Amino acid sequence: MPGPSPAAPDGPLPLVVVPGMLCDASLWSDVGFPDGHPVHHVALTDPSVGELADTVLSATTGPFVLAGLSLGAIVGFEVLRRAPGRVAGLCLVSTNAGAPRPEQYAAWRAWDELAGDGRFDAVVEQTLPGMFAQAPAPVRLAERYRRMARAVGPRAARAQLAAQATRRDAFPALRTVRCPTAVVCGTRDVLCPPGFHRAIAGAVPGARLHELPGTGHLLPWERPDALTSVLGDLMATVQAAHHRPARAG
Repeated sequence: MPGPSPAAPDGPLPLVVVPGMLCDASLWSDVGFPDGHPVHHVALTDPSVGELADTVLSATTGPFVLAGLSLGAIVGFEVLRRAPGRVAGLCLVSTNAGAPRPEQYAAWRAWDELAGDGRFDAVVEQTLPGMFAQAPAPVRLAERYRRMARAVGPRAARAQLAAQATRRDAFPALRTVRCPTAVVCGTRDVLCPPGFHRAIAGAVPGARLHELPGTGHLLPWERPDALTSVLGDLMATVQAAHHRPARAG
């Protein structure tokens, strides 16, 4: 099996993209990734955040930019702990840097039991209301979410639930970040509200916070244009900084 493709030392930096729980690469299908940059999609199939971080790090060699949504960004926090020198830029979308709360553990256990009992569709339906700004979700988006979640399937979903339970407070790691960072959230995200993202942006020196009015959790579907713009600006900033000649003396 071939190993990760290397990043050219003087070429465009790769973008490693990590989805959220019950999401796959189709989450990003409406987003326009910056031209010329290799894009590596990482699937969430391991039962711990640490193993998922190792999967991200094995996707390519050398420095890269990481874009993650929700659990994908949480995996990014662990990547920062393990290999901060490889992360050249960050785009953190619809996420939470805090340690899990008791009610989250309870919900994850309940969903794991449903999936284990062959009632995975119930998990999909129970998670659906938190995905979008509008309640009930527009039919087109609801059906799209159901298709994506069913494509992920119960086995990977149970691994993701197990991984969620291995999360920890990411703020100590975020305070050490020195790369260009964009933090993006929807103002009507009930799962990861704007306050979560203001705290993240406040912890990362120089981070740029983008609050998208009237949007919910799955921003790549609700506002792909905004994420396209944010990623384009971020990659241009990172690429320029990465190839800036070092000062003499």
